[in-house]
Amino acid sequence: MSTEAAPAQKKKILVIDDNEIILKTTSMKLMSAGYQVSTALDGSEGVALVRKDKPDLVLLDITFPADVGGVSWDGFRIMDWLHRVDETKKIPIIIISGVVEEKNKQRAAASGAIAFFPKPVNFDEMIKLIRATLSAPPAPAASAPPAA
Repeated sequence: MSTEAAPAQKKKILVIDDNEIILKTTSMKLMSAGYQVSTALDGSEGVALVRKDKPDLVLLDITFPADVGGVSWDGFRIMDWLHRVDETKKIPIIIISGVVEEKNKQRAAASGAIAFFPKPVNFDEMIKLIRATLSAPPAPAASAPPAA
């Protein structure tokens, strides 16, 4: 048995957006960049996929149509949920939105988003940021002893 490292497993990215064209375009760009992609058309489906797939990064729209008879999820509510659940609180989130108001950018940053990309998305810049984010070493655990 060789001790060489196995090829890196593809990083998983979840895209949550209510626009099917955005989902398909974004998925194709991310897959061609070497990522494994799953998509969700609404907040409820997105939250379920986060629990099931445990993505390495989430691309998230802010505005969604109201759910019928269920919880009304928007991007901020999804971020709040992700940050409250232990197994998802460290997943990096990038906002992609057609609503480019300064208050949304500030709220996204305050809610823990690592970036805000207006639609139409500059995929080259977004993929550059995703690569940098997913290749960065994980933050040390609070209980880790200091390095000597």
